[in-house]
Formats: sequence, structure tokens, C-alpha cells
Amino acid sequence: MRHGEVHNPDGLLYGRLPGYHLSELGRKMAERVAEHLTPRDITHVVASPLERAQETATPIAKAHGLDLATDPRLIEADNVFQGKTFGVGDGALRNPDNWKHLVNPFRPSWGEPYVDQVVRMMGALNAAKDAARGHEAVLVSHQLPIWIVRSYVERRRLWHDPRKRQCTLASLTSFTYLGEKIVSVGYSEPAIDLVPAHLRAGAKPQKGSDVQGKAFGA
Repeated sequence: MRHGEVHNPDGLLYGRLPGYHLSELGRKMAERVAEHLTPRDITHVVASPLERAQETATPIAKAHGLDLATDPRLIEADNVFQGKTFGVGDGALRNPDNWKHLVNPFRPSWGEPYVDQVVRMMGALNAAKDAARGHEAVLVSHQLPIWIVRSYVERRRLWHDPRKRQCTLASLTSFTYLGEKIVSVGYSEPAIDLVPAHLRAGAKPQKGSDVQGKAFGA
């Protein structure tokens, strides 16, 4: 699961920075997904150590009477632009100091290698599978790591257009195991009616201060 919307009035690419919590809308998203998952046979709930993921996972764990576990392998991807504004029209891409980080989109050169994300996310998936063997587990993480591990499982290239990721806020990307092997991948959006239109998959980037604070829900 990807976490819900984050309170980010300054429109920063917050990455792994501490102190970024769910917005009121984000909390509603988390509650909606917890309600959606109530009938499921969930015996293990684990989240990234970042606040937004912990807060998203908490109502799910509570609904199933479970303690919330933490796995650092579910954390957001590292990024050299962390702490900076990097939205449409803010000039970040026009700053020559940033160009050296944009030379290789295949690795990528501006952050944690895609292959490293695959390794840690597959480790987290397999650990959760073992913890909930014969049942279901919920893992709460972040858009890029979720999309990268899904791309790996579905045998797609790892480099991609970020605008085309199918991983909306509070969405569920499901991996079904048969024994030790993943045999299917699913995707659903139980809280899509709560997701602002400009943050839905495939939405076009928008300019303006009215949307800047919600530009990055990673």
C-alpha cells in the first residue's frame, strides 16, 4: 500500500526527511482503506519507518488487532533533491547546479539505484510473506519503491516516466504468492474518490501555488 496524502504546505520533495505527517485528508484515506481491508485475512501489518507510512498503517493494524511492525527496507527512495522544491515551473531544472544529477535516467543518477530498490523491496515482501504464511500481509511504503518492485516482478524495464506510475495515494498493489513464487500482481484504489484529481495516475502536472503544496505525495 502507498501511504495517504501528506501535509506539505511548502511543496518540498521531502523524501526521507522526518516530520512529514498525513494531512487530514490523508488520515481519511487511511481509514477508508482500513475499512476496505476489514474482511481480509490479514495477520501481519508492517510499514516504512517514515511517519506518513506509520500513520497510514496504524488503522489497518488496529482493525485487525495487530501490533504494527516496522521494516526499514520499505523506506522512500533516497534522492539528492530531498528538501528542495522540484515541481512544475519552480525553476529547479533550470538551475545549472542540478544538471550534474540528471545525466543518467537509467540508474538513476539523482538518487538510489533502481536495482537497490528492487533488492530491498523484494526482501521486505518475502519477509512479510513468511510472517503471514497462509494468510495475508499489508506493507505500507512509498510510490517509487512500490512501482519499481512491481515493474521488476512484471518484467518491465525499471527506468520509466514518473507521470505514468500506476500507484495513486492510498492505493493497493497486491502480490500473490504460490509457495515461494509470486504468481500474480493486482492493483486497486479503495480511496480514489478522496484523491485530488491532479494527484491521480496519469494527471497532467499543474502550475500554481494552490497545488504546489500537494505536488509530491511520494
